[in-house]
Amino acid sequence: MKFPRDLSGETVARLLQIHFGYRLKSEEGSYMVLPTAQDNGQHNVTVPRHRAVNVGTLDAILSDVAKFFALPKNEVRETLFG
Repeated sequence: MKFPRDLSGETVARLLQIHFGYRLKSEEGSYMVLPTAQDNGQHNVTVPRHRAVNVGTLDAILSDVAKFFALPKNEVRETLFG
């Protein structure tokens, strides 16, 4: 599955909130910080507030989420983007 190329930072943040329990903690300039607390600790993800998130940036965010939840990156991608 290819990465979507037209996702805004707002959309990425909303999908992380819905599917993985992240919540908006703060906004620093053009970036949003989203923490989640799970049994295995707390994790923060920083998402740029851009109209279209770069594919490489999106890949790095998904890799980070997958590592924290101990899931394959493909599973995280399928969960978020169907």
